[in-house]
Amino acid sequence: MFNLYYTALKSLAIKETHRYMRIWVQTLVPPVITTSLYFIIFGNLIGSQIDDMGGVSYMEFIVPGLIMMSIITSSYQNVSSSFFSQKFQRNIEELLVAPVPTHIIIWGFVLGGMGRSILVGTLVTAISLFFVPLHVYSWGFIIATLLLTTTTFSLAGLFNGIFAQSFDDVSIIPTFVLQPLTYLGGVFYAISILPPFWQAVSRINPIVYMISGFRFGFLGMEDVSIWVSLGVLALFTTVLYGVCFHFINKGRGLRS
Repeated sequence: MFNLYYTALKSLAIKETHRYMRIWVQTLVPPVITTSLYFIIFGNLIGSQIDDMGGVSYMEFIVPGLIMMSIITSSYQNVSSSFFSQKFQRNIEELLVAPVPTHIIIWGFVLGGMGRSILVGTLVTAISLFFVPLHVYSWGFIIATLLLTTTTFSLAGLFNGIFAQSFDDVSIIPTFVLQPLTYLGGVFYAISILPPFWQAVSRINPIVYMISGFRFGFLGMEDVSIWVSLGVLALFTTVLYGVCFHFINKGRGLRS
C-alpha cells in the first residue's frame, strides 16, 4: 500500500514539475527579471542614498526580503492556477474518484508549488550575488523558514483554487491581498523603525514573520523573535492544511 501511495505522490509531483518547467519562460523568468529591477532601483540607485541598516548596507538588508517575496508569490500562484485549471477542465474529478487519499492529493500540489518557489528563490539569490556578497548567519533557520513559508503559501494557493469560480478569482487575492501584505511586510524597511502603533499593526501581517525569520537566517537580524516567527509559520501551515483537507475531502467547491 505504501508503494502505491508513494507512486501516486511522485506522479502528481512530477506532473506539477513538468507543468511549470514546460512554460519556464512564464513561470521562472518574470520573477527573476522583476526582482533584478528591484535590486537595481532600490538597491543600487536609492539604496546608495540610505544609511546602513543595523550595521549592513541597505542593499544587503533588502536582499532576503526580495528573495522571500519572489518565493511567496511563486508558491501561491503555482498551486492556485494549477488546481483551478484542473478543476475548470474537470480533470480534478478523475483525481477525486481515484483511490488516492486526500493527503496525497494535497502534497502532490504542494510539492509542485514548493519546487517552483525554491527554484525561483535560488535563481533570485544567484542574481543577488552580482550586487552584494552572500552572508549566511544560519543555514538551519534559512531552510526552516523557507520550507514553512513555501508550504504555507502553497496551501493558501490550494485553498484559493478550491473556491475560485473563474480565472479572475485566482488573480484577485494575489493582486489585492498578497501583494500589499508583502510590500508592508518589512521587505524594504525594518519594522523597528515604525512608531509603536504601526509596529503593533504590522505584527498582524503574517508575512512580517516570514521575512523576519528569513532575514535572521542571512544576517542575524530580526524584527520578531526567530522562534515566534517559526511558531507563527507552523501554526498557519497546520491550520491551512486542516482547512484544505476538510474541503477537498468533502468535495466542497469541487464536485458538480
